[in-house]
Amino acid sequence: MDYKNAGVDIEAGYKSVELMKEHVKKTMREEVLGGLGGFSGAFSLKKIKEMDDPVLLSGTDGCGTKVKLAFLMDKHDTIGIDAVAMCVNDIACAGGEPLFFLDYIACGKNYPEKIAEIVKGVAEGCLQSDAALIGGETAEHPGLMPEEEYDLAGFAVGVAERSEMITGEDLKEGDVLIGMASSGVHSNGFSLVRKVFEMTSESLNTYYDELGKTLGEALLAPTRIYVKALKSVKNAGVRVKACSHVTGGGFYENIPRMLKDGVCAIIEKDSYPIPPIFTLMAEKGNIEETMMYNTFNMGLGMVVAVDAADVEKTMEAIKAAGDTPYVVGKIVAGEKGVQLV
Repeated sequence: MDYKNAGVDIEAGYKSVELMKEHVKKTMREEVLGGLGGFSGAFSLKKIKEMDDPVLLSGTDGCGTKVKLAFLMDKHDTIGIDAVAMCVNDIACAGGEPLFFLDYIACGKNYPEKIAEIVKGVAEGCLQSDAALIGGETAEHPGLMPEEEYDLAGFAVGVAERSEMITGEDLKEGDVLIGMASSGVHSNGFSLVRKVFEMTSESLNTYYDELGKTLGEALLAPTRIYVKALKSVKNAGVRVKACSHVTGGGFYENIPRMLKDGVCAIIEKDSYPIPPIFTLMAEKGNIEETMMYNTFNMGLGMVVAVDAADVEKTMEAIKAAGDTPYVVGKIVAGEKGVQLV
């Protein structure tokens, strides 16, 4: 009896590391010390020491049950973008710059080529957010999960000047809400998605005219990363007063998180185009509108609040970063919360 017969293939682990190295190298920043394969990832703090009052920010998350679609479609090169996005968007939402990311992959069986594809997506997410992929773990769990399945999670660390953190403390009546378009469902609400649509190869490969692609392609579209858009706004000299990453819990849970007591966010539902995947899902699942807005991003992945005088500058900065902005509402005096009108 040996470890391989027990279900853990050490040689496959070595091969996975070798295959993923080419993707990891692309994400390196000058602050990264050492290479892949050590017991820990090292990152120099020399630049941070030059900041006036640096604050470390961190975020950890996974892709939820969206990984089920990756299994069914046998497409594993984008799910890693989702894992990175869910972490770095939270850091950027607080006004921080992501510095590095580490991933954790648990699998029933280590198929080196598949693991390398997953990490390829992780590396792409890191490139999109200028974060270094400085380490990770691939754990083989025979008997705990089916051989063809895996789960993916990770965490990121970022930094911000305390004076530049986005806290919502300066919000006032008349501030304008600007939303950034999502790429679709992102990585939240998939337990409901999987109840609405049959999770079969036939269903996922069905082409829908209104989507302009197959159902699987629409659902598996990777989460949009907004790090560069928010950085562009900052570089344009705009002070973002508050920011919300619209994830699980949709509008009703996430928008209030950006607010201080005494102000309310008013969002106009017809101020931007709702992606057809949400309309299709509501119709197929007979889902009430309130539940849709309480579960999904409904086409807006990030919402920022800025002074009315900064709207044009903010819109241009977001466009310059390659994202699509919409003026979606305003801040009014009132009980803390969100109203969709």
